[in-house]
Amino acid sequence: MKAYHKVLMMIASLSLGLLFLFPMWKIYLQAPQYPEGLEMHIWVNKISGDTEGSLQNFNILNHYIGMEPIHADSFAELKIMPYIVIFFIVAGILVALLGKRKLVLSWVVLLMISGAVGIADFYMWLNKFGTNLDPSAPIKVPGMTYVPPLLGSKTLLNFDALSLPAMGSLGIGLAILLAGLVYFFSRSTVHVKTKRKVMA
Repeated sequence: MKAYHKVLMMIASLSLGLLFLFPMWKIYLQAPQYPEGLEMHIWVNKISGDTEGSLQNFNILNHYIGMEPIHADSFAELKIMPYIVIFFIVAGILVALLGKRKLVLSWVVLLMISGAVGIADFYMWLNKFGTNLDPSAPIKVPGMTYVPPLLGSKTLLNFDALSLPAMGSLGIGLAILLAGLVYFFSRSTVHVKTKRKVMA
């Protein structure tokens, strides 16, 4: 790998640091009680709202329909994920320093697999909270579940829910894109070296 390939790989790995600066996912909820809307922000290590009382208001609504309260302490993933992100940052920097093209591909593939596992876990999390309802809830609709959309919008009774990636997810996308470019463009360097050996 050439020097600029190594620099690009370092930038790719460091871009994952956006996960510590911004939420990775957002869920918007609009309800008659909250016409201005509510936002829940899911970070790599915590859950918050766009305002100080947003998460509390989410839990108030959840109480009426029988959903469990949402607290960061309820999710072991939020304690593990920061270490996974740090691992990928450090591993990416090491890959850049070693300059091995095959290691770049391994890093990208492993990051993509981890991302897919994270999305699957997020879906199961939504499904658990939306279907495991308290039968003694004040509002009961037979056969009704409240699973927010994994991606996009969905109407749940008189609630409108919207789920979208946030700025933190951009770090993952950048990491995959930049590392993928490093792998692709460093191929020409390998081909040139191979051709020179054959000609020699």
